[in-house]
Amino acid sequence: MLEDRTTAASAAPWPAAYPTGYAVVDVETTGLARDDRIVSAAVYRVDARGEIEDHWYTLVNPQRDPGPVWIHGLTSAMLADAPLFGDIAEEFSSRLDGRVLVAHNAVFDWSMIAREYARAERTAPVRQRLCTIALSKELALPLPNHKLESLAAHFGVEQRHAHNALDDARVLAEAFRPSLKAAAGGNVRLPLLECRPLTEWADGAPRIGRQATGPAPSSSYRPGTWRAARKRQPCPYPNPGRYEPGKALKQGMRVAFSGDTSVERELLEDRAVEAGLHIATSVSRLTSLLVTNDPDSGTSKTVKARAFGTPVIDEAAFGQLLQDVAPATEA
Repeated sequence: MLEDRTTAASAAPWPAAYPTGYAVVDVETTGLARDDRIVSAAVYRVDARGEIEDHWYTLVNPQRDPGPVWIHGLTSAMLADAPLFGDIAEEFSSRLDGRVLVAHNAVFDWSMIAREYARAERTAPVRQRLCTIALSKELALPLPNHKLESLAAHFGVEQRHAHNALDDARVLAEAFRPSLKAAAGGNVRLPLLECRPLTEWADGAPRIGRQATGPAPSSSYRPGTWRAARKRQPCPYPNPGRYEPGKALKQGMRVAFSGDTSVERELLEDRAVEAGLHIATSVSRLTSLLVTNDPDSGTSKTVKARAFGTPVIDEAAFGQLLQDVAPATEA
């Protein structure tokens, strides 16, 4: 099936609705949490048909422990003289400007990039992202899993240095070209999602550690060693059930979040808790409401919400509802 689509791409007109340019991105980070930092970044700019135009790579000083050195290979000593993110933000912006951000598991790369820009009090000039995992599903590629190495192997792209941002971005750019052409040949809708830049950011000092002055042995990395555990008091109100569209939220309702938010997630959660709501980390039959700006993203939470009939609203609507939360019903 892929071969038929690729062949058709050379004869069929290119879809007019497709973007005019892409920025294929990979970032390596100190970890996976909201407080983690970027330690290296690479961008391959490609044109409307997936042909590579140029590339760029930089190390970034995370101002903290570099995290899993055994994965990305970057020690504190190697990053000590690297620029801060704020120093490279303008150059990074010039690589992203006016293009669709392409990444493998794009929600992660975009989230890390958006947080770095928020810390630097800037906004990334990118409004849409395309995840190559989602694209491979749209194309029904016969992959054994959704790892980058499997996508690379499918298209015969050599992976030389896994978890090196520059090489991973190159591999993805080379695999994206035939993927894009196959999509165009079959007139496949590209799975484009909105990139919402953070408009508010709270960077708690206790959650950001200092970067070590010398090389950090891999044994020194332990998840959670540099950030305080974030624990909340249990919600004191009983769950009144599901949110009913058109009515007010009520104290005790269980609210779950999924995907990007323009207000940093922890700030939204803090406001919800202050209003008397319960923050749910997953979606179940007891969940009152799911807040997401990407209801068609296919995340486990959105899929479960549809299956359970859980109401779904976007961040803007949730913000309005937070202004007037009804008190809990007395027992």
